[in-house]
Amino acid sequence: MIEYLKGAIVDLTPTNLVIECAGVGYDVNVSLTTYSAYQGKKEGLIWITQLIREDAHLLYGFSTKEERTLFGQLTSVSGVGPTTARLILSSYAPQELAALITTGQADALKAVKGIGLKTAQRIIVDLKGKIQLETSSDEILSARTAVGDAALNTIASGEEAISALKMLGFADPAIRKAVKSILSEDSSLAVEDIIKRALRML
Repeated sequence: MIEYLKGAIVDLTPTNLVIECAGVGYDVNVSLTTYSAYQGKKEGLIWITQLIREDAHLLYGFSTKEERTLFGQLTSVSGVGPTTARLILSSYAPQELAALITTGQADALKAVKGIGLKTAQRIIVDLKGKIQLETSSDEILSARTAVGDAALNTIASGEEAISALKMLGFADPAIRKAVKSILSEDSSLAVEDIIKRALRML
C-alpha cells in the first residue's frame, strides 16, 4: 500500500491533485481542506489512502495524517463511503468536524449531501469516543464563519467552484443557483469558501 507521495504538484483543482513522483503522475482525490493546503505550492508530500476495486484503483490524499485518520474513521461507519466522507471533509475542516461529532451535532452533519439523520447519528455514536483531535466549542462557530484570505476573481472562482461541484455529483442548475446566491452576498470569496457554502445549500 502507498503511505504517501512526495514530488512535484503538476495540477491542482478543488477535487483532485496530480503529483509527479519518479516520472509517474498520480491522480489523487482530495478534499477542500487539502486543496487549500497545497494552493500555490510547486512541490509537496501528501498522505495517501488507497482503495482497490475491481474496476479501479483510487487514491485519496490528505495534507495531514489527522485528516486521513478522520477519513478512515468516517468510511468505517455503515452507510458512509469514500465519496461521502470526502464531501464531509470538504464541508468541515478536521477540527470543526471533530467538534461537531464530540458535541453531537447531527443536524450539521445531516446538511451534507448523502447524509440522512440516521447516518449522522450513527457517525456520532460510532466515532464520538474515537476522535483524538483537540477541539473547543468555539471552533464550530469560527470554522463556519471563516472566510479565505486570498480573494480570487469573481467569475474565475465561480466557474471553478461550479466545475468542482459538478465533479462531486451535483446538478448544474442547482449549482449555478447556489453559487450565484453566494457571490451576490460576497463577491470576494475564494473558491474553496464558495464550495463550502454551496455544499451546505445543495
